[in-house]
Amino acid sequence: MKGLVLSGGKGTRLRPITYTSAKQLVPVANKPVLFRAIDALREAGIDEIGIVVGDTAAEIRNAVGDGRRWNAKITYIPQEAPLGLAHAVKISRDFIGDDKFALFLGDNCIEGGVNNLISDFASSDRNAQIVLKKVANPQQYGVAELHPDGTIERLTEKPRQPRSDLALVGIYMFDQHIWEAVEAIKPSWRGELEITDAIQWLVEHGYRVYPYIHEGWWIDTGKRADMLDANRLILEELTPYVAGFVDRDSQLVGKVTIEKGAEIINSVIRGPAIIGEDTRIINSYIGPFTSIYHHCVVEESEVEHSIVLENSEIVRIPHRLEDSLIGRNVKIHTSPMKPRAYRLMLGDNSEVGLL
Repeated sequence: MKGLVLSGGKGTRLRPITYTSAKQLVPVANKPVLFRAIDALREAGIDEIGIVVGDTAAEIRNAVGDGRRWNAKITYIPQEAPLGLAHAVKISRDFIGDDKFALFLGDNCIEGGVNNLISDFASSDRNAQIVLKKVANPQQYGVAELHPDGTIERLTEKPRQPRSDLALVGIYMFDQHIWEAVEAIKPSWRGELEITDAIQWLVEHGYRVYPYIHEGWWIDTGKRADMLDANRLILEELTPYVAGFVDRDSQLVGKVTIEKGAEIINSVIRGPAIIGEDTRIINSYIGPFTSIYHHCVVEESEVEHSIVLENSEIVRIPHRLEDSLIGRNVKIHTSPMKPRAYRLMLGDNSEVGLL
């Protein structure tokens, strides 16, 4: 089997972070979400992976490279515009050929691997398999309705009045019959080729399409709250280790990971938490469910339930920073100079909470 990861899209719900960065490269527990999709495919034994890229293609290529770090071969497939998931599949035909393949959305996080699911599909006579998850807000997703015997009856893309709570989570498996489907369907009212329409075409034409209902957690990391939830859940799963320096005046409480080159000076880190490479935590408190990425500085400050991206500085903040997603190269600090005032330079669609 081959793997196909979709990594286009503009990430509008994560702005302003995604004005200057691909949403799939925002780290969760100090690993970009896209890397987690590649990890899942490699763990399932797939070593030929195509990545569909859009406006952020250069950044994706620079981060992922040729796949050597995963012992895989990466092929990049440009998509001229976000014209739908089925369109992304359609333009990948030269890469996939007649092989079976697993399709992943590059901004999703799912509990556990999909090794067994992929291996079972690879050796079966099924034409397609889709992963479903019960959700509280199905109108925001593609939704599946099942027959009493558990087979698929109907798929609908973001219905206004959902007739089921089973959402498509962004993991699919197909054989070569998907090419007939993507050629046969027409763009939806959104002007996109919908993957739900392609799968529905397979169902209506008698192909063997099977659902798999995932019982663990699944998060579409499209918004700040979703990113923080994914960060929290993955941090709880990590096996902690200390590869950096922790001085004798500091405390590590619970599951705490200190990556290579990091320094913890006269500080308390309460896990689950992860401190990235070459990051310095000085006279500070880092609370649970916090990820500080590489080459950051946190000094005389408190941070909890947050994600801080690389090369950022948080210095002398009088109140605890929490429930926050801090971008790259950000500086948050107070000035010892008077008069005291808030001095801000914020990008479009920023959000700041002040006490």
